[in-house]
Amino acid sequence: MSDTERRPLTPPAQRLLMMEQRALFELGALFASAPILRFIGRGDRHPVLVMPGFTASDQSTMALRSLIRGWGYWAHGWQLGRNEGPTPDVLAGIRERLDALHNRHGARVSLIGWSLGGLYARYLARETPEQVRNVITLGSPLQMTRGDRTNASGLADRLQHLFDPAFIEMADHERGPLPVPATSIYTRTDGVVRWQVCLDVADGTHENVEVRGSHAGLGFNPAVIYVVADRLSLSEDGWRRFRPPFPLRALYPRPTSWRGPSPPVRSA
Repeated sequence: MSDTERRPLTPPAQRLLMMEQRALFELGALFASAPILRFIGRGDRHPVLVMPGFTASDQSTMALRSLIRGWGYWAHGWQLGRNEGPTPDVLAGIRERLDALHNRHGARVSLIGWSLGGLYARYLARETPEQVRNVITLGSPLQMTRGDRTNASGLADRLQHLFDPAFIEMADHERGPLPVPATSIYTRTDGVVRWQVCLDVADGTHENVEVRGSHAGLGFNPAVIYVVADRLSLSEDGWRRFRPPFPLRALYPRPTSWRGPSPPVRSA
């Protein structure tokens, strides 16, 4: 069965949407664990571009960027204001932003995207892979196709006439493997997008990492922050799958891999 033949996905259940209020507790957990999190990363000063989710701005990623900067990387926001969707102006803006950071630092840029921001990150990695070191997505609906719904679809519908049609015409796996290493972080209790569509096709340089938490709290979730620190620390030619240390394994359920519209298959 192809994606064009499968039944469109409905949004996550209302109970999961109501549970998104957990993001406040995840933010509190971030502040409580910040003294420890500040010391888990050891950067090589390569540039990192962090892109916000739909309707959010650089303010939503301030805490994450502050930690990344403290680890020893050049952390940057996207500087395009509120994320109002993949309009031609936004897509041109993120291409210009990546090009400017690549030229400024003389190094390939790691891309981190939250929700829709993760789709931008993968778009950039396909457009200019020579400028991208790796991609980390947080709750990004990689495999959504036309007709699929999220709990943000009502607002997106009102803006969709402004979007670049080519950006949303097919699911990510239909475009082929991403040309750079990538980590997709997702949660089964996501109240905004169906967790299944956040899965990448796992292989030697692409992985999925499952955490426990909300969609709105992914950028504050200490378990997510740990994964981000671990992924950024990898050398350009030394990528490997994420393996949590034994004391933290309970925070990371065994992940699954995208295998099409049938139920996902658990990774080895």
